[in-house]
Amino acid sequence: MSERPGTRTLSPVLCGVDDGGWAPVTAGESGAAVFRSADATRYAKCVPAADAAGLAAERDRSAWLSDQGVPGPRVLDWRSGDAGACLVTSAVSGVPADQVSAEDLRAAWERIADAVRRLHGTSVARCPFRRGLDAMVATARDVVARDAVNPEFLPVDQQHIPAAELLDRLTPQLPRRREQEVADTVVCHGDLCLPNIVLDPHTLDVSGFIDLGRLGPADRYADLALLLTNARETWRDEEQAEEADRSFAERYGITLDHDRLRFYLHLDPLTWG
Repeated sequence: MSERPGTRTLSPVLCGVDDGGWAPVTAGESGAAVFRSADATRYAKCVPAADAAGLAAERDRSAWLSDQGVPGPRVLDWRSGDAGACLVTSAVSGVPADQVSAEDLRAAWERIADAVRRLHGTSVARCPFRRGLDAMVATARDVVARDAVNPEFLPVDQQHIPAAELLDRLTPQLPRRREQEVADTVVCHGDLCLPNIVLDPHTLDVSGFIDLGRLGPADRYADLALLLTNARETWRDEEQAEEADRSFAERYGITLDHDRLRFYLHLDPLTWG
């Protein structure tokens, strides 16, 4: 997402966090201002006061997932006031999976499948957050109504089609997708793309998942669609991508439903804005 007005002036110190020699981090598409401490052990995410509720949701999800034993950031500090809100978490050691070569991603691919299966195996009954299809559709309707869809997030062949038309195309599928979700709900990351999966650069094990603001129960395909599609930006060609899809599905333990993948791939870009 593009940066929102006012986020550049925010800092952890301004929000009341200690002066840790914070340096701005420019990577990522979040509208928040993100900083790394001088000793590289902590990250701070700052947002205007108007966006504090969204950041608080990420705080709560990060803390909950950590308690479930799934690797990711630990919540270290939280500040909220008139100047804005700031969430401080521990750094997840390693490199985002979108920054490794195709060869290294392929070497890590089965371990990523194992880590995603572990995340999806977290108890839905114990998860207190909301993240289902109806919530996604409600968000999409709001984003579309505000004309806030970012065309760059859409598949190339959809970037010149009105967002309202794209949402209308998905609407007839909703009854079927609701049935599938009821039968196959798991705890989803909510934005399961390679930048949010951190790898140990030496062993290529998964160090943890980050950016957990959308975590919650949903159809597992809401995660799988994003992951498999985003990985195509790393694979050398479509042949390697298709082989990687097959390998992931076999390791994860699923027969891929490509219509279901396509539905969530087309819905997700309408929910950001």
